[in-house]
Amino acid sequence: MGNWLLPLPVILPLATALLTMVSWRRPRVQGLIAGASLGALLAVSTALLGLVWTEGTQRTSFGGWPAPFGIEFAVDPLGAAMVSITALMGATAALFSLGDADPGTPSPTLWPLTFALLAGVGGAFVTADLFNLYVWFELMLVASLGLLALGGEPRHLDAALKYFVLNALGTLLLLLAVGYLYGLTGHLGFVPLRGALTDLDGATLGPFVALLVLAILIKAGAFPLCAWLPASYPTLPASLVALFAGLLTKVGIYVLLRLLGGVLPALPAFLTQGLAWVAAATMLVGVLGAAFHWDLRRILAFHIISQIGYMLLGIALLTKAGQVATVFYVIHHIVVKANLFLIAGLVFRMTGTYDLRRAGGLYVARPALALLFAIPALSLVGLPPLSGFWAKLLVLREALAQQQLALAVVALAVGLLTLYSMLKIWLEAFWKPHPDPDWSPPSHVGLTPAYLATGLLAAVTLAFGVMPEPMLQLAERAVETLREAGP
Repeated sequence: MGNWLLPLPVILPLATALLTMVSWRRPRVQGLIAGASLGALLAVSTALLGLVWTEGTQRTSFGGWPAPFGIEFAVDPLGAAMVSITALMGATAALFSLGDADPGTPSPTLWPLTFALLAGVGGAFVTADLFNLYVWFELMLVASLGLLALGGEPRHLDAALKYFVLNALGTLLLLLAVGYLYGLTGHLGFVPLRGALTDLDGATLGPFVALLVLAILIKAGAFPLCAWLPASYPTLPASLVALFAGLLTKVGIYVLLRLLGGVLPALPAFLTQGLAWVAAATMLVGVLGAAFHWDLRRILAFHIISQIGYMLLGIALLTKAGQVATVFYVIHHIVVKANLFLIAGLVFRMTGTYDLRRAGGLYVARPALALLFAIPALSLVGLPPLSGFWAKLLVLREALAQQQLALAVVALAVGLLTLYSMLKIWLEAFWKPHPDPDWSPPSHVGLTPAYLATGLLAAVTLAFGVMPEPMLQLAERAVETLREAGP
């Protein structure tokens, strides 16, 4: 059963991309195919998580070639958890787009590109070798560019160009690093590569590892090469930006966690400390950018960068507890950030603007929406009893245990500035009266799917916060498997 399940997180989205492309003239058929595929993807990912939890890491090779010569997929608890959260995000974004809340323009290529993106994300989570990791990053890049340019307006093309430039640089650096490591070891599979790298001295290996880490940091949206993110994400419709914000940078964090935790040998101390301070700079740059802006989407986009810093800090500590904190943080943040962007789409539908200075009055007019915003916003800040409290507590506790006091102070200060940003959104969009005394929210009849999607994600956030033990157990088991034998 395991061998059949492993490729399905990739095969299902790829097949759906093809089927929806063939039926591009029939939007209703496209929608039915997409809905059925997302339901199947949820079922497959849940079954795969259950299989890995009960029977351990699952592997399969393709083409009749044994590892390390065949293309190998391997799914451990970490990969299974990420595949499951990917399926949930895809289904939630699709549910949100069914009603009138999403301001995007329908296009016959929307579903094919979206499922190509999901295939790339799923492939990155189940692959077991570096070259195929590069291939999946390429697929994500191509699909992302298509989705960014989908609107066809100058702002969409400008966003696609900005996204392409730095992400193409990251892809090129990744390919160079993969080539150099293959030349050094003769291996690309994670397991044989891990064994081969232990025989090389740090002076030989250091530059290539640094190049590989730099490429992944670009993909993750880390400082200083993070300007592409707030320049491109805000041009997307709500359901797509939620998918981008929830998943794409987290693929970079996942890869970095896997490589540093289970494949690459121990980094030199100066590289580890450098990564820690990159994390601190990423936190600060992101939160200060968010504090500066008034556009709701840009505020949330800068907070993606800020929160990536916390995840990088957990990785840079290079301890089991730090890695557990990162795994918990990644899953929490995927849910919270996607939900905030979906709610931003609802705010736009109610007020007609993303500019907070021109919005207002939603607490009185739409109290349910105010509550839906408060849950992920307070979780992003890190207030109990929400999931963000546990995520930040785990990172801070380990930083203090490692006597990284300066880094812990930065993390605490960024948390306070995050509270400032969320309060700004609350006061401007919800609490203050609308600037136009004649304003009233439109009485849309098609907002039920949007409220269902945001309500579901808010419930997940509450569940992670009130009952963190299952998530902590999953994170601990994922890291133990990672550290013991690699993927």
